[in-house]
Amino acid sequence: MPETGTDDAVILERHGEIAVVRLNRPNQLNAFTDAMCYRLIEIFDETDADDEVRAVVITGTGRAFCAGADLAAGGDTFVLDDDPETGGAPADTGGQVSLRIYRSLKPVIAAINGPAAGVGVTMTLPADIRIASEIAKFGFVFTRRGLVPEACSTWFLPRAVGISTAVEWTVGGKMVSAVEALERGLVRELVPADQVLERALDIARELVSGTSPVSAALTRQLMWRMLGASDPEVAHRAESIGIYVRGTADDVREGVDAFLEKREPKFPNRVTDGLPNLFE
Repeated sequence: MPETGTDDAVILERHGEIAVVRLNRPNQLNAFTDAMCYRLIEIFDETDADDEVRAVVITGTGRAFCAGADLAAGGDTFVLDDDPETGGAPADTGGQVSLRIYRSLKPVIAAINGPAAGVGVTMTLPADIRIASEIAKFGFVFTRRGLVPEACSTWFLPRAVGISTAVEWTVGGKMVSAVEALERGLVRELVPADQVLERALDIARELVSGTSPVSAALTRQLMWRMLGASDPEVAHRAESIGIYVRGTADDVREGVDAFLEKREPKFPNRVTDGLPNLFE
């Protein structure tokens, strides 16, 4: 059995070197609350600080992934207090979660086990890979609630599915089937509902098997950051710094030696020792 954390609304499990983050309000279809936001941020802080964790899978308990914001407060759900520091709009909680996932030092896979609406789908956009149940559906319903998209989705979604599809889904407040999500690139693959988590774990293990944790963290940073680069010369500079500083690392010597000796590498460098800054 996996080792399990103690928080009720969001549970942290360990499956060997893979951390599983489970939204755990099944009676409310895992509807999103402020408490869940802050716990998710804490958990990603914990997984980044644990060198034994190589990848993170986020999923839901029960028949839904996440039904979106908890609407228990009715029409006042989205009435927010001013930011005490600025007197203006407070930081969107979905955006805080998305940014924390974006900053993760470990690869992130979303195992979308059932319906995902509102923040329930937008929080998955910073994941590196999304797989979904065949019965999943995705609700970009903000305009149908008088809202606008959140959780940084106006940045992430067009990069995942293209601007035309992103506008179609969000302006129209569309419910998207699992098949359409696959066809348009929102998810990588569809699997039966009872196989979503195991498939995500398999993918996570494939990502981390035989790879350097530090190099994986830096590569993830490069890929995401370069989405907003003005031209390829920005990538060239960052990659040049990466090759330069990593070229003398113990990981590289071990990686080359292991290849020449036809054995599995045992990389000595650790993420918690700090990462070089590639983005001068």
